[in-house]
Amino acid sequence: MKVNQAEFIISAVGPGQYPEDALPEIALAGRSNVGKSSLINRMISRKNLARTSSQPGKTQTLNYYRINDDLYFVDLPGYGYAKVSKTKRAEWGKFIENYLLKREPLKAVMQLVDLRHPPSKDDQAMYAWLKHMGVPVIVVATKADKVPKGKWQKHAKIIKDDLEFDRSGPFIIFSSETGMGKDELWEILESAIGWGQAQPDGEVLPESAPSE
Repeated sequence: MKVNQAEFIISAVGPGQYPEDALPEIALAGRSNVGKSSLINRMISRKNLARTSSQPGKTQTLNYYRINDDLYFVDLPGYGYAKVSKTKRAEWGKFIENYLLKREPLKAVMQLVDLRHPPSKDDQAMYAWLKHMGVPVIVVATKADKVPKGKWQKHAKIIKDDLEFDRSGPFIIFSSETGMGKDELWEILESAIGWGQAQPDGEVLPESAPSE
C-alpha cells in the first residue's frame, strides 16, 4: 500500500469518540517503549506523526491514525506500566478489553514484542488472551536493528517458544530504523482488511501503487 495521506484523528477515551466511518481498524498492542509509535511512523513514511511519550504508561487513550481512506491504526495504551495503581490498571484493562472484543471494524491486532528480550509475562498473557478470544493477532518483533542479523532467528525462536506461538499465524521481524519487514507487514495488513478484494456489492477496494 502506498501511503498518500496519514493523519492523527483523535485520542478516544470511550466508544462515543470512536470514528463512525466504518473503516477497518488495526490495533497496536505492546508494553511501554516497545516501539509502537516508531512502527506507525515507519509504516506511513512519516517521522513524527505518532509521537512517543516521555512518560511510559501515561497514555490512557486509544489514538486513532487514518491511513489514506483505507484503514485506521489504533495505538493502544502500553501495558506493563509499573507506576500505575492497580485500580487504574484494572480500569484500563476493561477499557481495552471492551474495545478488542466489541469493536466491529477491528480486523486484527499487531502485538509488538522486543526482539532483544524474551517476552514478558504481560506479553505472554496478552497473546494467550487474544488467541483464546479468537482475535486475529500478528506478532511483530521490533528493534531488529539492535540484534546482529545472524542472531535474529535464535531470538525469534525464544519469543515463539515463550509465547507458545501458533505457527500458522504471522510473525514479522521488524526494524523502524531500517524499514526491515515493512513491505511484508503491509502485505499481511492488506490481506487482513481485504484491501483490493471484491466487496459484497461488487465493488473493489482501490489499490494504490506498491508500498514504498
